[in-house]
Amino acid sequence: MKLSTKSRYGTRMLLFMAQNYNRPVQIKEISEAEEITPKYVEQLAMLLKKAGFIKSVRGPKGGYVLSKPPERITIKDVVSVLEKESVLVRCVKDPESCHRSKTCKTRHIWKRATQLLLDNLSTVTLKDLIQS
Repeated sequence: MKLSTKSRYGTRMLLFMAQNYNRPVQIKEISEAEEITPKYVEQLAMLLKKAGFIKSVRGPKGGYVLSKPPERITIKDVVSVLEKESVLVRCVKDPESCHRSKTCKTRHIWKRATQLLLDNLSTVTLKDLIQS
């Protein structure tokens, strides 16, 4: 699995919000702190809001806040929402994508490697990243 910009920037955005957990943060502030264009932060905010990671706060001191505490958001959660494919090799998720899937001697390795990666990402939370 190659992590896209969505996953990398989305994780950075959520981490910034976790570091500022006690207050709403604005698009401009996230953009400047994480060096992500405001337009891209807005796009990510829509995806992350739809997925239930963040919510918006209205008003002059409004912005975005996490919907859950940082210790309840894993990196696997973020990647699973922002990536189209959460597998290293397409045939792991879709055996029909390769005519050799049934006899392939390496498919099980890719399946296991994918699972190990996802298992690892599920053990790391935003809180863990703050404390590291």
